[in-house]
Parts: sequence; structure tokens; C-alpha cells
Amino acid sequence: MKLNITIQNTKGLHATLAAKLVDLAHKYDAHIELHYEDAIVDAKSILGLMSLAVPSGENIVLVATGPDAEAAVKDLRKLLQ
Repeated sequence: MKLNITIQNTKGLHATLAAKLVDLAHKYDAHIELHYEDAIVDAKSILGLMSLAVPSGENIVLVATGPDAEAAVKDLRKLLQ
């Protein structure tokens, strides 16, 4: 499952938001990636997410595969928008 998301948080994908995203991603039996510009990182990796340095208003692509992919994308979208 693939979904384009615009980061709405005024601080972008900052440390607190990234930590929440990692915690939520770990609840699902799915491989989840975030794509930003030319980078692809595992959504279950705090260091990977922080390395993206996504500012507010930028678009990312959330990609999930596996048994819980649809539920994971739905809940992660709520967190990121």
C-alpha cells in the first residue's frame, strides 16, 4: 500500500514526532518505509527518520507491505497529517 502525505506539523518530522511514528510502526506486522526526495528509510528506525529532516509542508510517500499494511498506513497517516 502506498500513500502520499504532506507533513502538517509546523516543526516538520522532528524528534518527538519521529519517536511517536516509530512506536506506532512497531505495533504492526508490516514492512513500512518513508520515501522523501531520493531517500528511503525504515519507518521503524528513529535514526533513519531523523536523517530525512523533512520540513513542514513537504510531501513524503508512505509505503507498507505485509499483513497489517492497510491498518498501518491508516494510523500513520493520522499521526503525520
